[in-house]
Amino acid sequence: MRHRRRGRKLGRNPKHQRALLRHLASALFLTERDAEYDENKPKVKGRIITTLPKAKEVRPLVEKCITVARRGLVAEEAAEEFAAGAERGTDSWKSWRTSGKWREWNTAIAPAVAARRRCLQLLGDKQAVSVLFDEVAPRFTDRPGGYTRILKLAKPRLGDAGDRAILEFVGVRDRVVQRSVRPTFEGEGEPKSEASK
Repeated sequence: MRHRRRGRKLGRNPKHQRALLRHLASALFLTERDAEYDENKPKVKGRIITTLPKAKEVRPLVEKCITVARRGLVAEEAAEEFAAGAERGTDSWKSWRTSGKWREWNTAIAPAVAARRRCLQLLGDKQAVSVLFDEVAPRFTDRPGGYTRILKLAKPRLGDAGDRAILEFVGVRDRVVQRSVRPTFEGEGEPKSEASK
């Protein structure tokens, strides 16, 4: 019996499962980076293709990382109010440091640093964390959740006929529903006379 054991094993031992999920989440974030001169640049930004069970399993990890990063960005914006505004080692920076305002800045920036460390712990890739905080999280500041979507592909995988799916960020390639205009026919818009009834 499972006894509330959640998640899929994906045919791997627990360490391999965690490594797989970290790699998939990092790969999704790294597709957003500027990879103009990269040999292995992604075909489409913000999208990876994997099997359906893997996509369903990695989605909560990606959503959690984005939520943590969003909260970290709020702390960074709050800390900008107390920032020095000068290069380190200059006279204005030294006066800021001796005035005690650095304590307020330190208190305000602490949640942002903790958020970056938490995402680094979850993903295990520094470049993916920097892409997450610089490019992905600012896009979802006003969205309360649901940052990704899973689209099932019609064609199965060639080798073992496994169900494939696309895991992508929402908001980039959203379909806009356009209502068609109801056609009007001759005499339809005119009121009917008493004789024709």
